[in-house]
Amino acid sequence: MTSEQARAFWVTAPGHGAIHDEPLPVPASTDAVVRTWYSAISRGTESLVFSGRVPEAERQRMRAPFQSGEFPAPVKYGYCNVGEVEAGPAEFVGRLVFSLFPHQTRFVVPATALHVLPDDVPAGRAVLAANTETAINGVWDADIQPGDRVAVIGAGTVGCLVAWIAGQIPGTEVCLVDINPARAAVAAALGVGFAAPEQAPNECDVVVHASGSPHGLELALTLAAFEAAIVEMSWFGTQSVPLSLGESFHAKRLTIRASQVGHVSPSHRARWSYGRRMALALTLLRASALDVLISGESTFEELPAVMQALATGERDALCHRIRY
Repeated sequence: MTSEQARAFWVTAPGHGAIHDEPLPVPASTDAVVRTWYSAISRGTESLVFSGRVPEAERQRMRAPFQSGEFPAPVKYGYCNVGEVEAGPAEFVGRLVFSLFPHQTRFVVPATALHVLPDDVPAGRAVLAANTETAINGVWDADIQPGDRVAVIGAGTVGCLVAWIAGQIPGTEVCLVDINPARAAVAAALGVGFAAPEQAPNECDVVVHASGSPHGLELALTLAAFEAAIVEMSWFGTQSVPLSLGESFHAKRLTIRASQVGHVSPSHRARWSYGRRMALALTLLRASALDVLISGESTFEELPAVMQALATGERDALCHRIRY
């Protein structure tokens, strides 16, 4: 492999992936050449992509910023990349940066697509930036206020980050709800409460659903107080989601609100750009408590097997980091 080439992970067919060699494009004067240090698997979305479960009607909207190929496959997909700038505009050379690039050893992007890491944010933790940005948007969409009782259903990476951010709001009572009892230690490290579904608190002012399971959304309906909002952050792909709306949904005048990171929350859209939101996410990653969310690490060469194990449920993870 020459210096003008790279290695990249591709979904070659639903449920299968491989690492391929590919040439790097010739960079323009405004481009940067980045050598990857770490990437991470955004488990919920990437599992659906790996399994070929992106609905046909959503294939254009669900394209990652630097995706190659088309759904369902072959496709190069991902958006959690931390690396060092090898060449490009002088102000970037030698700096560690985050970008929304797939799993690839080296790549060329416009320098405007790079976000320089704060000096006190470790590269290994910075892979959480995209998920943190999603969580920020979710908290904005949920309009969580001081003193609110908040339940976050689903202790995956995004759910944990939502709970942690909500827990910083003065007076909030935040409970992370999950079927996996091992997530109790994660909740404790993040400074929030934890409960199994059958012990989850009810009469909540805000319920955020991030479990990716229809059962979790059903639970959200039972935990929400009168006229409370349920913020849906899960993406189900092609999965159908039945709901029991014939019980207390209407009597309690509940609201189910979608949250998706592709647009800045309406409450902040007039003043916040994507760049400003990402800058905030990187600033929040100064918190060493978030290291608890890095639940495993593998080499780049192991990525095809790791992705398959995560997508099939053979392997459990919060944020699984890939080392280059």
